[in-house]
Amino acid sequence: MKFIWIAVLALILGGCGGSKKTASRKVTTTKKSISKILKSTDAAYKLRMAEQFFVKKKYNKAQLLYEDVMPYYKVEKEFEDIYYKYAYCAYYQNDFLNAENLFKTFLEIFPNSTKAEEVDYMRAYCFYRQSPKPELDQTSTIRTIGMMQTFINTHPNSTRNKEAWEIVEKSRNKLEIKDFKSAQLYFDMGQYRAAGVAFSALLNNFPESAKADEYKLMIIKSYYRFAEMSIEEKKPERYEQVISECHEFTDRFPDSKLKKEVDDFLNLSQKNLKINNNEQVKTPA
Repeated sequence: MKFIWIAVLALILGGCGGSKKTASRKVTTTKKSISKILKSTDAAYKLRMAEQFFVKKKYNKAQLLYEDVMPYYKVEKEFEDIYYKYAYCAYYQNDFLNAENLFKTFLEIFPNSTKAEEVDYMRAYCFYRQSPKPELDQTSTIRTIGMMQTFINTHPNSTRNKEAWEIVEKSRNKLEIKDFKSAQLYFDMGQYRAAGVAFSALLNNFPESAKADEYKLMIIKSYYRFAEMSIEEKKPERYEQVISECHEFTDRFPDSKLKKEVDDFLNLSQKNLKINNNEQVKTPA
């Protein structure tokens, strides 16, 4: 009985070892296969294999083969489809910087292609995919807005325009969040004058924002804090600025739920201005 168990155990261990060897051979075979294909002098065969890899979503292998056969097909009708899929290989591998450049080149080589509208959109979309979180540099986001608006103007009847507008709005929201966080940081750090300027720029850049009245209130808060911290000689003009901002708020947002808070700042500023003016009158020249 003891010998039987030893024999069974040996078979199991031998089977595991065999599986590992088989898996190892498969990996090696896969690596060799792409290398073997690339070494072939048959361009048509390489193209067929590239198409198979593309369909199977093995984009890194398809990309290598498309790139390899391009010189053989530059003057052939297949070249447009090869380059089109070659660009998508970069896109599907999340290489958006390279994909954008390839889509751009496609449009330059094939301006009259039936795929031109799609590729034009994908080029703009690549910038959107490169857009980082709001705290980081937003160059790609700004480019996204410009490229999508250009796409909409160039293709006014495109079915992609609805999505293009949605991306423009998302991108603008991201820029708004970035500007808001920068302005709020100034305020939190006690740099109230800089905060007032930053919130004013934010409101000017996004006047139709759903948070426009909140930004205006932050302008008022910032300049009020700035006036409070100012030297006596500067306080009157700075409280006057707060009062002016409060009146602008009332004119612009008469139904805002924040109006009561604005009125409080208005009353405080008027009171402080009156006190300051009285003290200046009492002070001998």
